[in-house]
Amino acid sequence: MRYSSLFGVGLLSTGLLSPAFAQESSDHVQVPSASTEISSTTTVVENKPSRLQAIKELSTLKAAQLKVDAKASQPEEVKDPLQPLNRQVYEFNDFLDRNFLRPMAVQYKEKTPEPVRNSYRAFRDNMSEPWNAINQLIQGRPGRAAKTLGRFSINTLTSLGFADPARRLGLPAEEENLGTTLGYYGVASGPFVMLPFFGPSTFRDGLGLAIDRQAKPQKYLLEDDPELYWADNLTAVVDLRARLLDAESVLQGDKYALIRDIYLQRKHFEISQKKGISLEEIAFQDDESEIEEEPEQTDESSTPEE
Repeated sequence: MRYSSLFGVGLLSTGLLSPAFAQESSDHVQVPSASTEISSTTTVVENKPSRLQAIKELSTLKAAQLKVDAKASQPEEVKDPLQPLNRQVYEFNDFLDRNFLRPMAVQYKEKTPEPVRNSYRAFRDNMSEPWNAINQLIQGRPGRAAKTLGRFSINTLTSLGFADPARRLGLPAEEENLGTTLGYYGVASGPFVMLPFFGPSTFRDGLGLAIDRQAKPQKYLLEDDPELYWADNLTAVVDLRARLLDAESVLQGDKYALIRDIYLQRKHFEISQKKGISLEEIAFQDDESEIEEEPEQTDESSTPEE
């Protein structure tokens, strides 16, 4: 599906609302037939880690695991050592999505004309352009930062940001955030983490996202009107969810794993692209990282028995 003080509230809500979404999740579990042995069903339930056990895994993380640069091509124990806890949070997010956010997104898309949705989206994107330019300057790309500020000036002066004439003038948008900037300078992402309310992230991107929220102009323009500020944030979330409605059919099978790998692959591609790495080189790096892991497995399996 962005966060600051809500992050702590989200963690608390995960625990408080666990009975609700646990009951909801049980509605989707297939009821065993009469021929199914009770013992096999019991084993499945016992193997599923409790929320307390999943949270305890935070204390087992080693320093080396925090330094990993998570990629979709890596083994799960490398990129996602917190998977039991992450899946618990994903179930919570999925419960909120199915029961609240998705129905709101469907109604929003049906009742709000597309030109209105596009104008609102363009206005919010335009408000983010100054922060995009700052990140591009930090990345050492002043030329791209100048184009971003040019986009902001043209769109603001001609349409107050409700349209995007700058794109037709050859100035396309390039979204930035602090997590991407840190990755640009080689800061490792750390393990994958699923955040309550905010969805897929990593340790690096989670920290960057908290700072990104403080840099949004809306936070200061609407600070005297908190109701309007939160209404704007809620509308932005619903609008984003409405844009993802058509992509739901792509998520088949293990949705958690698909969402995780899509996020990691997209983030890796964004950072590599900003560094000027071609698609062929990105693919080669991914293949090389997979090959490098094979010798360890081969050596272990080929060790002769004494």
